[in-house]
Amino acid sequence: MSDRAEELGGPVLSKVSKWILWLGIVGAVLIVWRFGVGLGRSTGLNDGYPWGLWIAFDVVTGTALGCGGFAMALLVYIFNKGKYHPLVRPAILTSALGYSMAGLAIAIDVGRPWFIWRIPLGGFPDMGKYNWNSALLEVALCVMAYVIVLWIELSPAFFEKWKDSPKQGLANFSKKAYGIINKLLIWIIALGVLLPTMHQSSLGSLMLLSGPRLHGLWNTPLLPLLFLISCIAMGYAVVVMESALSSRFFGRPSHVSMLAAIGNVAAYLIWGFLVIRLVELVMRGRLGLMFQFNAQALMFWIEIICFVVPAVMLMNAQKRQDLGYLFRAAIMLVFAGTLYRFDTYLVAFMPGENFSYFPTVPEMFVTIGIVAIEIMLYVALVTVFPILAGKPTTAEAH
Repeated sequence: MSDRAEELGGPVLSKVSKWILWLGIVGAVLIVWRFGVGLGRSTGLNDGYPWGLWIAFDVVTGTALGCGGFAMALLVYIFNKGKYHPLVRPAILTSALGYSMAGLAIAIDVGRPWFIWRIPLGGFPDMGKYNWNSALLEVALCVMAYVIVLWIELSPAFFEKWKDSPKQGLANFSKKAYGIINKLLIWIIALGVLLPTMHQSSLGSLMLLSGPRLHGLWNTPLLPLLFLISCIAMGYAVVVMESALSSRFFGRPSHVSMLAAIGNVAAYLIWGFLVIRLVELVMRGRLGLMFQFNAQALMFWIEIICFVVPAVMLMNAQKRQDLGYLFRAAIMLVFAGTLYRFDTYLVAFMPGENFSYFPTVPEMFVTIGIVAIEIMLYVALVTVFPILAGKPTTAEAH
């Protein structure tokens, strides 16, 4: 089996991808409409719930699902497990797209997106007037920087393609840039580990600012740590899902043995997450909140069960050698992590009895459209550029 990355080739649009493209177009139209009519008419947001679906899913969950590159960088470069290298480039692509779409979602969600450019410029024209105590500022700066870092990490795939271009100028530029990026890669990777460590934990810190309005089952000083651990586990789950789907739809090698080992790592992370969370509740005397008859207690138990199921599944070394089994466990883990973030940002948040929130139909379709755009960009990039490792396992795979 060759571990050399190669482009898929062939057409980007298939019968399925055409439908996905239409969903992306619908989402794009609704995004334009949202900017035309404002947040009040296009969303279910209110003074009690200033953040809704676009933040809870598109940003908080979307960036966690985009942590595959971060998780693989920890495994390959920090723990020096070079055998997993064929899985790195697809993971970085997934991360780059996930974080880029999260940036788009932030621009859609804020009231005055035309001022976002001021953030990396120190609040221009009031230079240097950052609120350095703001967790949200740290998240904004880190996410912006990490998007750039991810595309730089992925750029060798583009330069490998372009350095053989018949356009001499593009070919010469790509050869020089490829060499420069390779020399700087160690520093880029270091940033690619530092930045998500900072902002993923800060996404947990953000909800601590709500104080007593955050339900006791989720309100813990360890929320930043829990967000960080769960995002790494979700990152590994996404790597498993991406590899399994690439194997199924693009005929690429499945790397089952590697995915089985990654699944084992994810299982230990889940158990660590659960132990920390439950022990912390016991130590803070909040165990009784689990047994109350309310929506929060019910969602807590559903959430715990959704974490336990993939953890148990992934501890079975023999069954982990089955790609379908791994895929099902990964889906369950992604669902559990998503539910944990939704619960923290929406279910556990209690602004008062006079406020309620449920996403509008346009909100839902904007989110669906963003996901559809991300999928189409993924298909287009792996078709044109050398992202996926190994040759197709069947002649008619694409």
